Amino acid sequence: MTGTASRKSYGVKGAPYAFLLPATVLFLLFFALPIGYAVWLSFRKVHVSGLGLGSGARKEVWAGFENYTGAIQDSELLHGALRVLGYGCIVVPVMLGLAMLFALMLDTDRVRLAPFTRLAIFLPYAVPGVVAALMWGFLYLPDVSPFYYVLDRLGLPQPDLLDGGPLYLALSNIAVWGGTGFNMIVIYTSLRSVPAEVYEAAKLDGATPLQIALRIKIPMVAPSLVLTFFFSIIATLQVFNEPTTLKPLTNSVNTSWSPLMKVYQDAFHRGDIYSAAAEATLIALATLVLSFGFLRAANRRDKQEEAR
Repeated sequence: MTGTASRKSYGVKGAPYAFLLPATVLFLLFFALPIGYAVWLSFRKVHVSGLGLGSGARKEVWAGFENYTGAIQDSELLHGALRVLGYGCIVVPVMLGLAMLFALMLDTDRVRLAPFTRLAIFLPYAVPGVVAALMWGFLYLPDVSPFYYVLDRLGLPQPDLLDGGPLYLALSNIAVWGGTGFNMIVIYTSLRSVPAEVYEAAKLDGATPLQIALRIKIPMVAPSLVLTFFFSIIATLQVFNEPTTLKPLTNSVNTSWSPLMKVYQDAFHRGDIYSAAAEATLIALATLVLSFGFLRAANRRDKQEEAR
């Protein structure tokens, strides 16, 4: 009886690990293993003997940090990172600001057709990024865009949104259009979880709707804002679809406009998977450092407020 009881106890204790096993295997096979392989490739290179002809003339050897040194000194990668920085300075504040504004508006009692409005704001997020970039790309082209036709009829100037500085606005618009709805839903869900008694007490104290929004709602959904900001940083550093899709429509977007485009160019066009692996690893490390630094700063701020 004791043995049977111990086996049952062991089976109960091991049940959670059995449920976790499929997810763990998939995580190791399709996430951890590819990352480890990319890191391993980043420390390798191809050594060519003589003219590179014949068997054994080209072989893979250990390269140390040579690929990382080359990636850091690569001006194209640096310029791509600076372009993404400027792109992020537009996308992140505008997208989160609109998401917060829409969430606050939907959380009021006076709003009409709230379900339809939520769906309408969220719907662009359901459109694949490539499809959204193609759609907006044709809307930016003067020859086919209805916007340029209207501007021409009204005698107004027709800016070229696919050249120079306006290109950043054109790319940012695609990201904001597609990502605002998702962030709005996250913030709105957090707002709906706030007890109604808090708002009632504020109203009894004479607080206006604007004061309630600024002094109660926004501070209480701060964790959701941190989460959405965290996701927005990661998405900004990994921008790829929008500039790649718009590239055939304009000469202002080159093959290394963003760091990920540079990785793709080196890996699949130049055939240098080793340098591409080093560049991808550096991008991942930069994303990790920025994300971890932001989360740590947010946690430190929360602890300071709790101490007060």
